[in-house]
Order: sequence, then C-alpha cells, then structure tokens
Amino acid sequence: MKRNEFKQITNLRSHFHHIIFLLTVVYMMLTGLCFLLLLRGGRLYFFLRNPLALILAFYVFSFIIATVLTLYISRYILSPVEHLSDASKKVAHGDFTVQIPLDSDSDELNVTISNFNSMVRELRSIETLRDDFIANVSHEFKTPLSAIEGYAMLLQEKNLGDKEREECARKILQSTARLNDLTGNILLLSKLDNQNYPQENTTFSLDEQIRQAILMFESVWTKKQIDIDCDMPDVSFVGPQSLLNHVWINLIGNAVKFVKGDGSGRITVRLTPSEKNVVVTVADNGIGMDDKTIAHIFEKFYQGDTSRRSSGNGLGLALCKKIVESLHGTITAKGAPGEGSVFTVVLPRVPAPPVLSGGMHGEHGEKNVKSEKKRKEK
Repeated sequence: MKRNEFKQITNLRSHFHHIIFLLTVVYMMLTGLCFLLLLRGGRLYFFLRNPLALILAFYVFSFIIATVLTLYISRYILSPVEHLSDASKKVAHGDFTVQIPLDSDSDELNVTISNFNSMVRELRSIETLRDDFIANVSHEFKTPLSAIEGYAMLLQEKNLGDKEREECARKILQSTARLNDLTGNILLLSKLDNQNYPQENTTFSLDEQIRQAILMFESVWTKKQIDIDCDMPDVSFVGPQSLLNHVWINLIGNAVKFVKGDGSGRITVRLTPSEKNVVVTVADNGIGMDDKTIAHIFEKFYQGDTSRRSSGNGLGLALCKKIVESLHGTITAKGAPGEGSVFTVVLPRVPAPPVLSGGMHGEHGEKNVKSEKKRKEK
C-alpha cells in the first residue's frame, strides 16, 4: 500500500473517533438542555416525584437521539464504506468493471474511493494485457509448430527427393530456432518482470561487446552488401554483461533485417561515452517507421505494419526496453517511412578501471568492421 493511501485511511479512522466523541458531547448537551427546559417549565418536579416516569422519559429521549444519529451515520458515513467493502469482494472474484460513485460528504472517503476506482481500472487494463499476451503467445507458438508438423509429414512421403528432404529439414530447423528464441525471450521477460533475474555486474569492454554483436550478423550484411560504419572508442563499463548483449543483438539484428539488400544499405553504430553515462546509437537507412509504429514499437508482440513483420515475434524490442530500464537507462526510437530508423540507448555509467577492447579500432578509436574483415583476410 502506498504511503499517501495509508495516511488517508489513518485520517479516516481518526475522523471516526472524532465523530464518536463529538456525538457523545452533543448527546450530553441535548440531554442537559432538555432537563433545563423542564426545570424552567416547572415540570421537573413531576419527574422528581415520579422516578419511574423520569427513567422512562430519559429512555425515550435517548432512543430518539440514538435513532437520529444512527440514521445519520449509516447514511453519510457507513454506507460508502459498505459499498467499498462490497466492491472489494467483487474485485476479489475477478469483476474488474466495478466503479463506486463519489457521493460521500467526507473528503477522505472520496479520496479513498477514487483511489479504489483507479486501482480497479489498472487491474482491468492488466487483465486485458494478460489476455492479449496469452493470445499472442498462442499464435506465435502455433505458427512454427504448424510448420514443423507440415514439413515432418512431408518427410514421411516415400517418393520425396533428397533435395526436397533437405529443404524440409532446413525449414524444421528454422521453425525450431524460432521456437527456442520465442521461449527464451518470454522466460527472460518474465524473470525481469518479476525482478528475480540475477544481475551480476562485471567490468567489461562495452565497445568490444557491441562489435562482437555486429560480427554475429556478418554473413547476413555481407550477403546484402550493407555498409557497416562504426565509431566506438574504448569504453569500460560496469553492468550485467549477458543482459546487455541481448540489447545489442536485437538492435543490430533489426537494423540488418530491415535494410534493403541492393547494395545501398547502410548501418551506423555510434558509442559516445561521457563522465556520467554512455550513449549507443544504432541507425539504418531501411524501411523506417511511421508515428504509430514508433508509439508502440516497444510493446510486447507489436510488429508494426506488414512491412516490418519478417520472421520476428515482437518481443525483441520489449526485451530491450525492459533490460535498459532495469539498469535505470532509457531507450528511444525515431524514424520516418522510407528514411530509416534510429535507436538510442542511454546507460548510466559507473566508474571502473580501463579495459582494453581488443584492438579492433584505429588511432582515433574509429574502425569500419568491413575494413577489419578485409585486413584479416589479407
């Protein structure tokens, strides 16, 4: 429970105590006033001579006052509390459509009811997201499983040639890899959501890690004739090395995937260190994104328009965002259709001793990965 909500409930209880005390004082004053009026009217002597009548009159008067006060408390104080209790029971049984009207005369009760309504709306949105998540996961699993089943049935055909068998086996392996990737991303997202992923901070060369992520896709960007331009000085970084590796692989993999393979493709990777943070920028001149895609690009299973739905599961960027935010950093995206995309990651920097990056850059800390590849071949 949040501190301000606890304070509101405490204030509400305090007001109940004050109300009871005030009602007791009012009752005593009214009783005294009635006896004073009886005394002035000369009728008190009748009650003094008849104690039974005095007791009966006192009981009747007390009953009337208690009835009026009970009706008031029930109408203006206890009724909203009962509504809140009934609504809480409905929410506990899964009804997230409950909303309580703000018709109480107590500001504290209205604030509590307003917070309750906000909580129910939030739970309803979470329930909707969960249902969508289950539906999306089911769909993402069904597609590769159906492919595996179909190609496995083809392999049972006796008159299938060797070439066709190799193609079926290749498709099955592709679908299996897609399932493994999907399962791994879902498990990692779940661990990060529940904050039970062990983040072991180590000191490592951030520029070398990004460079290795680029080289993982070497066969793809070589085949598509993509120009890779890197500007990465030596940067020693303290953080969870394995988690950050997921970020660079996803960002660079997406850039390679959505750049055209006609020889005009270009991907630029920049690493800019400062005293307080490091900024990593991955830019490409691929298909780009419209404003709607940018607004939802980091949501789970969102893949934008049909031009961006190529062999992905829509979890990569959501995973990137979760990892970066778990390190108190930020990740943003911008772009335009046909003009490419730019992803920027800002990570807070922890001072650490310098780490050599492995000598893959030149004098000024800049190196083109393709040039390095050619140098090694020579």
